[in-house]
Amino acid sequence: MLTNLVPFQINPHYTNAAIPNHNGETREQRLEEFLVLNPDIYVVGLPEGTMLKIEDSSIRLIGNKTIYLFKFGEEKQEYYPNDNLDFLLEKVSSA
Repeated sequence: MLTNLVPFQINPHYTNAAIPNHNGETREQRLEEFLVLNPDIYVVGLPEGTMLKIEDSSIRLIGNKTIYLFKFGEEKQEYYPNDNLDFLLEKVSSA
């Protein structure tokens, strides 16, 4: 089993949609609960049809949707396909 391939968590199939007739938590609420227990971790909400491509020390978003970055104590951030995401790879080395 491979672990720690990237210094952040990936939440695949992320959606911020409210599901009709679903009385449970939203995906965002679940991620916020996870971050309470794991405050030093970034979580990338990766929607369907997107991927992250890593080459050397560079990371970029492939696809035409935005991704969401979650961090404990911070507002959810939205990133677009042409945004620089290289900082995600640097976080663990400074933590």
